[in-house]
Amino acid sequence: MVIDIARRRQARTRSFSPENPTGAASQGGRALEGPGAWNARELGAGWKISPCVDLPAGETLTLAELDGPGAVTHLWATTARENWRSLVLRAYWDGDAEPAVEVPYGDFFCNGWGVYAPVASEMIVAAPYGGFTSYWPMPFRRSARLTLENVGAATARVFYQVDVEEGGERGEDLYLHAQWRRSNPVDELVDHVLVDVTGAGHYAGTYLAWGSNSNGWWGEGEVKFFLDDDAEYPSICGTGTEDYFGGAWNFDVPGSGYTAYTTAYLGLPQIIRPDGLYQSQQRFGMYRWHLPDPICFEKRLRSTVQALGWQSGERYLPLRDDLASTALFYLDRTAADRPELDVARLEAH
Repeated sequence: MVIDIARRRQARTRSFSPENPTGAASQGGRALEGPGAWNARELGAGWKISPCVDLPAGETLTLAELDGPGAVTHLWATTARENWRSLVLRAYWDGDAEPAVEVPYGDFFCNGWGVYAPVASEMIVAAPYGGFTSYWPMPFRRSARLTLENVGAATARVFYQVDVEEGGERGEDLYLHAQWRRSNPVDELVDHVLVDVTGAGHYAGTYLAWGSNSNGWWGEGEVKFFLDDDAEYPSICGTGTEDYFGGAWNFDVPGSGYTAYTTAYLGLPQIIRPDGLYQSQQRFGMYRWHLPDPICFEKRLRSTVQALGWQSGERYLPLRDDLASTALFYLDRTAADRPELDVARLEAH
């Protein structure tokens, strides 16, 4: 994504963090109480008194809340690995009561299995050891609210920073949406749905956490996009799962087997191999960002992926694997049809 860094912007930068939870001007680093107070007891205000927040089980933390117009330009966060599937990230645009973004924390940052995998892409970076960054543009016209809910059983310590451009012309901008779905296992002979929404916009990206529930290759299934008036058959139909994510021939480099990679717009950054004891199945994490090639629609978008392998006689084998997908798209409205988030399905393994 090319950004004209030399262009003068009619905007102001605001930043939200535990050191400035309101994002107000001249209010950063003023805390007198916080998790770092003991460490800074000889230094006082301005010396990292409040670098993080302890979020109790069952409670929701407001990461950022402000009136628009504006755009979230950068989100960084870190927390312990055991929280990656028990924290839920949400974003609400222009006062809508329904979230446009509703995704488990780890999946949003391309780390859906609770096991760290480095990601070096244009939109998401996962740096050692669990420093997660998002550069997805999130414009809004009247207001924005980002939250993090702890649906787990224990308190989660969270470090975060949300950077925002306040102001600017946003009338032509679309709203970012992110939806999470999990099929565990995929229904027999049924495609896993990535997204199914009405409205106008463009599809922007996919993260897929794939758990193989059987031996053998699993990625022959097609990724399909049904646009506008498409019914039984799609307008866009790929040639295989690994093909959609930019790979080929089972991601299998001769002599090395499955091989991880991470690039600006697509990658297979995570390969979790069985250890013969507790991890009896292979697990994978893949992403594909449609930045140079957004998939545009005017009335409706539906996208699916098949779980398909091989069996004897060179025949395809429909699989019943564990698929957890995050679909990102920009839409002309603040809320869209989305599945109800089932907390019971968040378990990473």
